[in-house]
Amino acid sequence: REMEYKFRDIEKKWQKHWKESKAYKVSNPDSNRDDSNRDGKPKFYVLDMFPYPSGAGLHVGHPLGYIASDIYARFKRLQGYNVLHPMGFDSFGLPAEQYAIETGQHPAVTTQKNIQRYHEQLDNIGFCYDWSREVRTSDPKFYKWTQWIFLQLFDSWYNRQTKRAARIEELISIFEQEGNATYECPGDEKLTFTPEKWRNYDEKSRQEILMNYRLAYSAFGEVNWCEPLGTVLANDEVVNGVSERGGHPVVKKKMRQWYLRITEYADRLLQGLEQVDFSESMKDMQRNWIGKSQGAEIRFKIKSEKSETEQMVVYTTRPDTIFGVDFMVVAPEHQMIPSITSAAQQTEIDKYLEYVKSRSERERLAEVKQITGAFTGAYAINPFDGREIPVWISEYVLAGYGTGAIMAVPCGDQRDYAFAKHFNIPITNIIGDAYNGNEANPTKDAILQNSAFLNGMVMRDAIDVVLDKLEEMGIGKRKVNYKMRDSGFSRQRYWGE
Repeated sequence: REMEYKFRDIEKKWQKHWKESKAYKVSNPDSNRDDSNRDGKPKFYVLDMFPYPSGAGLHVGHPLGYIASDIYARFKRLQGYNVLHPMGFDSFGLPAEQYAIETGQHPAVTTQKNIQRYHEQLDNIGFCYDWSREVRTSDPKFYKWTQWIFLQLFDSWYNRQTKRAARIEELISIFEQEGNATYECPGDEKLTFTPEKWRNYDEKSRQEILMNYRLAYSAFGEVNWCEPLGTVLANDEVVNGVSERGGHPVVKKKMRQWYLRITEYADRLLQGLEQVDFSESMKDMQRNWIGKSQGAEIRFKIKSEKSETEQMVVYTTRPDTIFGVDFMVVAPEHQMIPSITSAAQQTEIDKYLEYVKSRSERERLAEVKQITGAFTGAYAINPFDGREIPVWISEYVLAGYGTGAIMAVPCGDQRDYAFAKHFNIPITNIIGDAYNGNEANPTKDAILQNSAFLNGMVMRDAIDVVLDKLEEMGIGKRKVNYKMRDSGFSRQRYWGE
């Protein structure tokens, strides 16, 4: 009879041996040697993404990744490396809180119980973890460092001249001596003050100004708010207008939030991509996420029932197309909507804003074939030819990118073209034969027409001409913009972020 392989007995035997002999425990590096440990072996670090310890235990997706990293950790050991391969648990936050509420138990109790179950399952699989290095994000010994990092960021600002962070006390000293003339405020670019004015501010005003410079700062922002869960949700946690966890309704709401000012590091992040050993496709993904673009901010006067003195600022990478602007589109969250909406359009605008509340940012960007919008009843005035341009709101414009307002050129942008066709907005052709009437053409090589002083110029050559004219007239300026936005940091519970 064929001998039976008693794998359970064999596994238990060796798992016991590994545990008792501390087979995977890693020694600390010698403090005098940066590239080795006491045994003279080079160091190697293999880290998995920590799991959230749910009551259900491991699912098949967990070992899918862990097995691969386990194989690699063992491979590097065989090559003679001193391999640090720890495991931890992402054990704070909303899931732990919700599970505690649903079961009526303290989250510390349920979390500890769940972690024990994960330990058993991970050990049964036979992973080579050094459990002496275990991390639990709900452990005060761990999250005190999260809090410490937050305080370092709160007490720092980004010096664009030295391209590095500095203590906030240094900034206060600069303000006292020279104001902020050479240190543009990232949170409010219009803010300028002299040293005398700074010294005359009360403490509240000073702190509000400093908040616009701090690397960790609070500000009002549109968030995905879930009332039943009592928390803000990330875009990834919202599906079809409801929370991924529990299926609760989610609405857009303006709330004061904490943010990390990562946008100050955009150029350094781009430069850093040239120094890392990533694939080109990964680098391109990162570059697109950062989304650096060069263009112009242009101020358009707004004509509405309520005022003719307001100005709307738009950001565009194509100032050469300014004579082809047939309508403006602003984000539904734009602060000017209440002040420019006409009485006749108020009901339609209110109805549209209510619709957008249930739409996640991902849905708004992904569903390119769905065209929605509403006319405000107001008009922007083209600063060069005085033409009145209707101002619409639409979900495809996001408040967090640029100024939250765009100038729409249907002959040169496909989404603008589709919007114009859907709402029967007349289209101006500024690129001659390059526009066939059936789709937009984003070319920069066409010869401009119907463009006043730009007529006869190649579009790419006209960009600087328009920029010079805008700055000469005092109605615009050159501007570098980024798609990336400051990171929200406002989902702290008792345990911290």
